[in-house]
Amino acid sequence: MRILGVASATAALALGAAGNALACNIRDFSAVASCDDNGKGIITVTDTDASGVEATVSVYLESNGADARMVGSKTVKGTKKGAIVTFSEDWAPNATYRVRIEAGKIVNEDISPQLTAPSDACKTTSSPSASETPKPSETPSSPASSGTPSANPSESESSAAPATPGDNAPSPAAGSSNLAETGANSNTPMIAGIAGALVVVGGGAVFLGMRRRGASKSS
Repeated sequence: MRILGVASATAALALGAAGNALACNIRDFSAVASCDDNGKGIITVTDTDASGVEATVSVYLESNGADARMVGSKTVKGTKKGAIVTFSEDWAPNATYRVRIEAGKIVNEDISPQLTAPSDACKTTSSPSASETPKPSETPSSPASSGTPSANPSESESSAAPATPGDNAPSPAAGSSNLAETGANSNTPMIAGIAGALVVVGGGAVFLGMRRRGASKSS
């Protein structure tokens, strides 16, 4: 009988130890702050409770020992390999967070010690938008050449611009005034008439003189 009693007591202790080992407790939960593949901050809570008790995970940002704001709250059922819940949080370096676990009447306490974010912030690796993506340069099409060659700028300017007379060349205005003075003066007919009259008077005087000489010789 004593042997049976000892065996029964041993079995009960073993079952109690096994039950305590499978029971949900705060040591089944852990939290870490990290960065995702896009460089965004996240807080990950892992539940390794093999009994699969549903637990509520609440995360709070701490400031001077008090809750500054609630990051979020999610439920999780633990597994032996670990069930994970993730909270998006743009955490600052060395920021402190309080992680509260509530699993029915079994667990109702914070993960200890409190979660502290890494000292290095996440580096965002965002891809450039469509407007920022440089477009390939288009090869400009050369304009069709015209059949008529364009005039050389220097030749067109030289042909269009009037020739500047030199210092020794007379200007057209000066030439026209000289012609007026030499051949087209208004006093020229008067002078010609006076000259003709003098010729006529002179001729008459010569003629009269010759007649007088002839008359004197004949007498």
